Amino acid sequence: QVQLVESGGGLVQAGGSLRLSCAASGLTFSNYAMGWFRQAPGKEREFVATISWSGRTYYADSVKGRFTISRDNAKNTVYLQMNSLRPEDTAVYYCAADVLATGPRPNSSWGQGTQVTVSL
Repeated sequence: QVQLVESGGGLVQAGGSLRLSCAASGLTFSNYAMGWFRQAPGKEREFVATISWSGRTYYADSVKGRFTISRDNAKNTVYLQMNSLRPEDTAVYYCAADVLATGPRPNSSWGQGTQVTVSL
């Protein structure tokens, strides 16, 4: 059974930084593309960034140049470094396993989410 546990969310002022982590278990981590998605209040969940098993990365236009996704296969962990945060980045951030380049698969596994709040 795949388990994904996110951490690192919190409250930060605009312009600040946060680093999210997602620890995975129950799968051969290095074989799978991993991704971060987010859902703001009243909005649908949206793609943020993904990283393939080989390390190729994809980003939503809204975060390109500010966010960096990375993975450590030895630690079964994927990260999202978020810099120059804006109030519109406020959302619950979800980690997902076995994703496509810019979206989830029907059978993607999901974490429970971590709240990121960016204040003015």
